[in-house]
Amino acid sequence: MKIYLDLVFFLNFAFDFLLLLTVKIVLKKKVKWYRILLGSIVGAFSILFLFIPLTSITLFLLKIIISIFMILTTFGWKNKKECLKELLYLYFISIVLGGFLYYLNLEFSYKNIGLVFFHNGFSINFILLIILSPIILYLYIKQERELKTIKNYYYTVEVYYQKTKKQYQAYLDTGNKLYDPYFHKPVILLYDPDFMTIKKPIYIPYQTLEHNGLLECFKADKIVLDQTKTILKPYIAISKEPFQMSEIQMLLHKDYLD
Repeated sequence: MKIYLDLVFFLNFAFDFLLLLTVKIVLKKKVKWYRILLGSIVGAFSILFLFIPLTSITLFLLKIIISIFMILTTFGWKNKKECLKELLYLYFISIVLGGFLYYLNLEFSYKNIGLVFFHNGFSINFILLIILSPIILYLYIKQERELKTIKNYYYTVEVYYQKTKKQYQAYLDTGNKLYDPYFHKPVILLYDPDFMTIKKPIYIPYQTLEHNGLLECFKADKIVLDQTKTILKPYIAISKEPFQMSEIQMLLHKDYLD
């Protein structure tokens, strides 16, 4: 049976694209579609290994290297933890897909070259692409819409206080119901271990399910949201603990944006 290199390359590319797209959906990564394409092209070139006499160990190591390049090309480098997480999800999803193809091979006696399965000259991979592509693309579009909605809650905030300016990544926390008990002004939460010493701080009581105490609070000169909206004299409390969203240093109060 003749196996055309361009066909194998296309199938490899298509499945790598679906794998990377699935990783993006599962981990809710903000990645441009062209980076997924580039990562898929990197992965598709692994078909060259099929035509080179390699030992099983060498082939295994080369596949790991290709996988790492796929991840870096698609998602970039943030830190070791994120890179390892993306790599593990890529392998997990690959194992699920590969196991399904292997099952079909046992059931229907398909011949295979790598993960390309044939029976009477027809590839089952095309059937899987037809079935899986609309499902994964639907999930992708759905997630992109959700991310656009969530994006509306993120802000870049400049804080002006005591003739200094500092910039933070902020999130509009609709669950933030912290108010100054004296004048009932809404309070913004800030986590910054290196923040300057506050002159004449205001102490605001707070209570959660697990903790209660006093937060050190100050009245900023102003804050500017995304360089468009200015809020004068807002109350900002210093949180002693980082927020669950590691990239966020500030939780905005909805009353300041109404």
